[in-house]
Amino acid sequence: MRKYFFPYIASTILLILIVACNSRTETVKANPKFHDTPSANINMEMTYQDTTIPDNKELVRKLDSFYNIQARFGFNGSVLIGHNGKILYERYFGFANREALQPIRPISSSQLASTSKTFTAAAILYLHQQKYLNINEKVKTYIPSFPYPEVTVKMLLCHRSGVPDYIKWIPQYRKDGRAPISNDDVIEMFAQYKPRLESRPNSRFKYCNSNYAILASIIEEVTEMKYPDFLRKYIFEPLGMKSTFVRVAPQALPSTATISYKYNWRREEDMFADGVYGDKNIYSTVEDMYKWDQSLYKNVLLNNETLEMAYGPCSFEKPGVKNYGLGWRMLCYPNGAKIIYHNGWWHGNNTVFYRFIQENFTIIILGNKYSNNIYRQAPVVYSIVKNKPVEHGFETEE
Repeated sequence: MRKYFFPYIASTILLILIVACNSRTETVKANPKFHDTPSANINMEMTYQDTTIPDNKELVRKLDSFYNIQARFGFNGSVLIGHNGKILYERYFGFANREALQPIRPISSSQLASTSKTFTAAAILYLHQQKYLNINEKVKTYIPSFPYPEVTVKMLLCHRSGVPDYIKWIPQYRKDGRAPISNDDVIEMFAQYKPRLESRPNSRFKYCNSNYAILASIIEEVTEMKYPDFLRKYIFEPLGMKSTFVRVAPQALPSTATISYKYNWRREEDMFADGVYGDKNIYSTVEDMYKWDQSLYKNVLLNNETLEMAYGPCSFEKPGVKNYGLGWRMLCYPNGAKIIYHNGWWHGNNTVFYRFIQENFTIIILGNKYSNNIYRQAPVVYSIVKNKPVEHGFETEE
C-alpha cells in the first residue's frame, strides 16, 4: 500500500493547489482595478413633436388647460412629456428662487430626491456588467467594515437587505442635527454601532435610504473615484446632461439651482442627511432627465441583458402589481404591460419619473415647493395623451 499511498497524497495536494490558484485567478479577474474609458459624447439633442399637427395641437391645449389649473392650486415646477424620443410637451411654472423672483427655466436644476437612486443603481450595474464587481457578492467584499456578513450588493439594490434607515437611527448618536455628515460617516457609524437589522436579509422588501448610500460607497471603493466624479464622467458628460450634478453639502448650490420650499414658501433648511448622496442629492432638469431616459433605449451605459435584470421584479411576498427591481419601482400588470418608474421626495422637492417602456412614453415632473398632488398628475397626463383611463391607477409613493 505504501508504494501507492504517497504518490496519491502528492497528486491530491497538487490538484488542490491548482484549484486554489484557479479560484484565486478568478477572484482577481472578477475584481480588476477600474480603468474603463467613458463613452464618447452621445448625440442626445432634444427634438420636438410637430405641434402644428391638429391632434398634437389639441393635446397641448388640453395639457395646458390641466397645468394652468395645477399652477393656480400651487404647483411650482417643470414638466416634460416625451414620446418616441421627441418632446411633446414642456412647460415651466413658478419660481426657482421666489425671494429673488427668479423663474424656473430649462437650466434650473432641481433636487431629484429618491429618483437619484436610478443613477446609483445604473452605476453599480455598469460596474457589474464590466466585471469590476459582482452584485451577488457580499457587501463586506467591498467594504470590509460592513457589519452584516450575509447582505449582498443585490439585496441593497432591491431593498431586501433588512438594513435600518440611517436617517432614522443616526440622530440618537448625534447632538448636532444640522451639520451634514458624509457617506464615509454613515459607513463608520454602521461599523461602530451595528444597529439591529430590521429583517433577515433577503426575507422581505423594505424601502430604505441606507441601501443606496452604501451603494454609493461601494462605487467609490471599486472605482477609487468619488461618486459625484464617477457619475459626471461616465453618465452626465457623455449624455450632454449639462445641468445635472451631485450636490456635496455643505457646498453652496449654483445660482441656477432651485431652492427647496415648504408648502407655505418657507425655505427648507439643511440637516445632517443632506451631506449623504447615492440615495438622493442629484440635481437635474426635465430636459436632462429625458436624455437619461432615452439613453437607456440606446444602450449607452447598460446593455439589454443588464437592463432586463434591472427591470425584473425581485419581491413577491405581497400580491399585486407593485414591485421593485434593481433601482426601479415598477407596476407589472397581468396582461404583460409594465410601467418602470421612480418618484422622489426630499424636503420640499417632489419628483415624478414614469417610463412606459413598451411605448417609449415618458412623464417627468420636478417640483421644488412641496405638494403631494404632484404624484397624482401622471395618471391624468397619461389619460389626456392616450385618451383612455389608467388601469389600476398609478403608484403615489415616494
